[in-house]
Amino acid sequence: MAQFEVIATPLAGLKLIRRRCSEDSRGYFSRFFCAAELNAAGFSEPVAQINQTLTRRCGTVRGMHFQAPPHAEIKLVSCLSGRIFDVAVDLRRGSSTFLHWFGVELSAQNRESLLIPQGFAHGFQTLADDCELLYLHSTAYAPAAEGALHALEPRVAIDWPLAITEMSERDRQHPNLTSDFQGIEL
Repeated sequence: MAQFEVIATPLAGLKLIRRRCSEDSRGYFSRFFCAAELNAAGFSEPVAQINQTLTRRCGTVRGMHFQAPPHAEIKLVSCLSGRIFDVAVDLRRGSSTFLHWFGVELSAQNRESLLIPQGFAHGFQTLADDCELLYLHSTAYAPAAEGALHALEPRVAIDWPLAITEMSERDRQHPNLTSDFQGIEL
């Protein structure tokens, strides 16, 4: 039996992954990652890096980050505690959904993850205090390849569910897209 339900989103390649769960009086068991199953869903590279974050305050926004080629990455983002509004923005040059965004609530309770392909920016807003996330990356962090767009970029117009209470100084400094931005060539 498949351990994951893979749900397509309106943005090609971006998938919602729902972990199946076996539960009894002791608690539950759920597989977090399976290379064979998630390869079929689009995580087609080995896991190169795993990162964990804790965000303390409800309403905080982190992001919108990406890595440019040749260090473009696939990410699997999961919320281990708390609740977040997770967002991916299509930055792929020539994509029919270029600069479109998709957001979904991730939580420990819903056991869902967002599988984000190469060429997408990623960020999230906390919907509760003390949100802990786990990220699986197909490529190690490469500072020279890092890019970002501002979380309030008007050309994207993400509809954040809460007023933004906090954002890092670094994320606040991300510039808006220039009028000639044509996307990431993969």
